[in-house]
Amino acid sequence: MKASRIAATGVVAASAVLVLSGPAFAHVSVQPEGTAAKGGYATVNFKVPNERDKASTTKLEINFPADHPLASVMPQPVDGWNVKVTKSKLDKPLELHGEKINEAVTKVTWTADGKGIQPGFFQKFPLSIGALPEDADELVFKAIQTYSNDEVVRWIETQEKGEEEPETPAPVLALSAATDDHHGSAASDDDADAEEADDAKAAASTTEAATTDSSDTTARVLGVVGIVVGVAGVAFGVLAGRRRTNA
Repeated sequence: MKASRIAATGVVAASAVLVLSGPAFAHVSVQPEGTAAKGGYATVNFKVPNERDKASTTKLEINFPADHPLASVMPQPVDGWNVKVTKSKLDKPLELHGEKINEAVTKVTWTADGKGIQPGFFQKFPLSIGALPEDADELVFKAIQTYSNDEVVRWIETQEKGEEEPETPAPVLALSAATDDHHGSAASDDDADAEEADDAKAAASTTEAATTDSSDTTARVLGVVGIVVGVAGVAFGVLAGRRRTNA
């Protein structure tokens, strides 16, 4: 009995250690909605968990890679947060849609105007970005997370191949192979909407044709019935006249 109790106590203690150390594995990350293809555009979400029990996340700063500047960066409004986009001049201009771009976004900062991200919760911060580089397999963003108790966590460490993940890794966006359509998932959604619209039109045409055929068939049947009734009436009148004559 004592041995089993000791074993059970050990299991509970180990579970408690895992639970308490669990938040340490959570960190600021970035994931695309759909795909992030080289040379295209993508919508990405920066996921920010709150790792403190007695403080809220009140500020997030995302720094963009200087070696692969992005000309187009548009944030999506997030309730309870103010956003600021910082641009800087480029040493080498970029070309976007046939135009030369002399500056690019170097930083996006979200600041809470309320309670922020409270303990036990996380928040997503969406951005539309592009055009993504064609000569890179990933983009590394350095993130700085600030808490309500003035604590600052810098998610800026890069992971080296063959080594364990660092304690505060920087968010990394993996890029997929380039596609013919450089508008990314948004274009795919438009194609899907267009296809649905064509299907709806085809269905409407089929329904209309079926309704027309049904109406024509009904009219023909009623016409035949009218003729039969008319012939029957004439025959009945002739028979009635003959009976009266014979009488």
